[in-house]
Amino acid sequence: MVECVERYGLQVATELQRFIEEEALPGTGIDAARFWERASAVIHDLAPRNAGLLARRDELQAAIDTWHREHDFEPAPYRAFLEQIGYLVPEGDAFSVTTANVDPEIAAIAGPQLVVPIANARYALNAANARFGSLYDALYGTDAIPVSGGATRGEHYNPLRGDKVIAFARQVLDEAAPLDGVSHRNAQAYRVEDAQLVVVTSAGEFGLADPSQFRGYRGDPANPASILLDRHGLHIEIVIDPDHPIGRVDAAHVADLVIEAAVTTIMDLEDSIAAVDAEDKVLAYRNWLGLMQGTLEAKFAKGGRTVTRKLASDRHYTSADGGELTLKGRSLMLIRNVGHLMTTPAVLDCDGREVPEGILDALVTTMIGMHDFMPDGRHANSVTGSNYIVQQKMHGPDEVAFADELFG
Repeated sequence: MVECVERYGLQVATELQRFIEEEALPGTGIDAARFWERASAVIHDLAPRNAGLLARRDELQAAIDTWHREHDFEPAPYRAFLEQIGYLVPEGDAFSVTTANVDPEIAAIAGPQLVVPIANARYALNAANARFGSLYDALYGTDAIPVSGGATRGEHYNPLRGDKVIAFARQVLDEAAPLDGVSHRNAQAYRVEDAQLVVVTSAGEFGLADPSQFRGYRGDPANPASILLDRHGLHIEIVIDPDHPIGRVDAAHVADLVIEAAVTTIMDLEDSIAAVDAEDKVLAYRNWLGLMQGTLEAKFAKGGRTVTRKLASDRHYTSADGGELTLKGRSLMLIRNVGHLMTTPAVLDCDGREVPEGILDALVTTMIGMHDFMPDGRHANSVTGSNYIVQQKMHGPDEVAFADELFG
């Protein structure tokens, strides 16, 4: 029997109650009494309607099952049947939606998106930190570079494989940020002069074919530690380090290319985890809280030592015009809540029924998301002050309207 406490007509598992009151609510400006009072009102108002929507799903599915048992499949009659029972509804009038405070990762930047189980802190941190990554490492450690011709992977660095990695990376640079009249393969040095990138080769000095692709640098402009380039809103950093084992033998002392990759990450409470009770829910919610507060850590053993993984810091540069330039070091994180179907024993309503898990998620994840808006100096997720909720597996406009009301 799960130990519960009563909160405004709800029976709340003690583990969840303590987490919400002692960990999640402090710092949001919402006191526990107010949270539980409003949570109870929302649950007792919307849970019966949630149940009604699920009953409608069952009605439709039963009708569809009967039709398939009694008919051979023909597209036109089947479509007419689906329209008749209300499974397919007439398309509504065209409309437009204007949404304020949308981050550029959602509104303007096209890039990869990851989905990761929020219950695993290490995986969640890996995904959040995948905003930037080493192209050299990605190429060297995967089959993107063939192992033929002696370019094998092993315990120790293989210079032959390394040469192929570097050649591939230079090709990426030539395609993404080409120079005007020469290849990056011919570069002997990079420097910044008069707010422009200058590339020194044996044939002379060259600039970018599109000078606007140069965004900034680190270090001394005459001898920079890195060069930051832009391609369709995504960034490439040329890391220059003559003391690095790779940079030492490179003509331009290029040690790596750091590529902007996973622009957004969905932290998943649904398909990729199994949260069957209050303990599971608290684990997932606590990880989401740690991400929003910037405090989540994961410790694990690797190579005989203990590694601590944290959220990556922002990346700071001098802009092309000499000002300050900061790039977010982490993916923009979205939270995927459970859909309308499941219920959870973590909270029971006034009649002792399990509450819809999606409603509980909506109440808790949005409250936790408020920590991202607090000016306490930790890593920010949204720069526009928004929470991003992924609400999936909705069957038809009535269920979408229900979700709209839930979050409204």
